[in-house]
Formats: sequence, structure tokens, C-alpha cells
Amino acid sequence: MFVTDSPSPTSLLGRPFRRHALLTLPAQEAHVSAARHFAADLLETWSVPAGERDSAVLIVDELAANAARYGHERMTLLLALDHESLHIVVTDSGAAVERHRPGIASDEHGRGTGIVQSLAQSTEIRQTRSGREVRACLRCSP
Repeated sequence: MFVTDSPSPTSLLGRPFRRHALLTLPAQEAHVSAARHFAADLLETWSVPAGERDSAVLIVDELAANAARYGHERMTLLLALDHESLHIVVTDSGAAVERHRPGIASDEHGRGTGIVQSLAQSTEIRQTRSGREVRACLRCSP
């Protein structure tokens, strides 16, 4: 696990933020809980209110679970806090997510994206040269 608090997350978000942190983990389901705990502890340190923190941690959990499932080597979690918004960016080294997997009941998988979209102010999924990037923005009043 690698944790950095670099001077600026501009390489992923294009502008500086008041507070930010970056966590890199192997893209394995066993590491999803580490991403979730990292986010919860960090957002508590940043004095993000409990309700908003809970929503953000759920978003991190869903995005990290998808990155672990579909990524190949590593996943990266970026949390960036601005005056009224929290940006959550999860990247992985996987290809585009397949929409339907044969042999898996529809109620077992596929709800994570809906959960993220209902909690976040905005979401964006991009395929990059090195993998996939999922962004969620959540209103936040620290």
C-alpha cells in the first residue's frame, strides 16, 4: 500500500485542492476494506460531517470493489476536498466494464453504479490508455 499527500492532484483533476490524498493498492478484493477504512479515517480527520462521510465511504467501497474486480494490477484512490465538494477518483488498470456476465444472477452484481449515482452530485467514467477512471463528486460542508 502506498499513501501520498502530494502538493497537488492536478494530474488527475486538473486543478489544486485545499486537501487531498492518494492511495495505491493492488487491484484485489482483499484490499477493498483498506480503501474504505482509509477514506473513513481521512474524512474524519478532515472533519467531514458524519452523514456526508458515510455516503463518501459507501461510494469508495463500491468504486474500489469494481476496480478490484475488473482491474488487473493496481487501483488508485484519490480524495480531494474543496470548499463545498469532495471529489473521489478511482483508477484501475482494467479494460471497459462488461455490462452483463453470463451465469451471474442480475441481483448479485451491477447495483454499485446505481448506488454511486444516487449518492453523488455527479459521476463520470472514462477509459484511459492505462485503464479505467471513475469520478464521483459529492457535496460536502467541512
